[in-house]
Amino acid sequence: MPDLTEKRILLTGGGGFLGAHLKRTLHEAGALHVFAPRRREFDLTRAADIRQLFESVQPQVLIHAAAVVGGIGANLAEPGRFFYENAIMGVQLIEAARQYGVEKTVVLGTICAYPKFTPVPFSEDHLWNGYPEETNAPYGIAKKALLVQCQAYRQQYGMNAIFLLPVNLYGPGDNFDPRSSHVIPALIRKCLEARAAAAHEIVLWGDGTPTREFLYVDDAARAILLATQKYDGSDPVNLGSGQEISIRDLAGLIAGLTGFTGAVRWDASKPNGQPRRCLDVRRAEREFGFRAATPLEKGLEETIHWYRMSLAAGDGCATWRGQ
Repeated sequence: MPDLTEKRILLTGGGGFLGAHLKRTLHEAGALHVFAPRRREFDLTRAADIRQLFESVQPQVLIHAAAVVGGIGANLAEPGRFFYENAIMGVQLIEAARQYGVEKTVVLGTICAYPKFTPVPFSEDHLWNGYPEETNAPYGIAKKALLVQCQAYRQQYGMNAIFLLPVNLYGPGDNFDPRSSHVIPALIRKCLEARAAAAHEIVLWGDGTPTREFLYVDDAARAILLATQKYDGSDPVNLGSGQEISIRDLAGLIAGLTGFTGAVRWDASKPNGQPRRCLDVRRAEREFGFRAATPLEKGLEETIHWYRMSLAAGDGCATWRGQ
């Protein structure tokens, strides 16, 4: 297992949801030199900023966790931005890692890269067997292109670049902004606001039948650390829990945990998104010993508690933009 203690590690997206947890996990693992610049310092969509960043940090390890992300509504509203900014950041960073001789490059993809009708559980071998679900296809394709780049650079230049596919993440520090949040923080916020207002119902998109898999953010950070230390293969690797739940059942679980006792009304005029999501997680366990440790209900309790505390402190609705 490579020792990261003295490695100069460049972590993009270190000020974001996953990045903040990953930065802490790296420090706890003994990494002394973790650089996590913010967008106001270096805009990763600009080649000149990336050159300046690499000249300044001289990284030996690159972990690319920065992304422009959001739920179905955000993806539908800004598909061009989601494609361009995610693609251009990744392409330029991987090329800079090649030019500057970075020893190890870790690129985070997305579950949205899988075809819309992938057999369940999603195997990494099925990644190219169809077009992604339409509402987030631009984002998913932008990220999947980075896998091609990693594999091409490994083939031509011998570059040690790995590609990880995390499933939907959640946990303390998540994005609760209603304009861009994912399903778990959106449901938590709706339920708590409805309870506070003594509302009799909440309205949710779709019909509740799609299934999703969720990975607690601390588990995700641990998985990325293990892959950075132990995995050097060219094949993409799923990061998940291997457990799926319907959106309808998830809404009921969160309603119970937040104390909301009203009705849930489903707006079937709104899109459902991908019909099912559940990963085959055996490759991660086989290649670098990762297995998710946090049960969904426990993780939801921690997330709800964090959000309540952040509301009390007046800062619970900050939008995360991935850098």
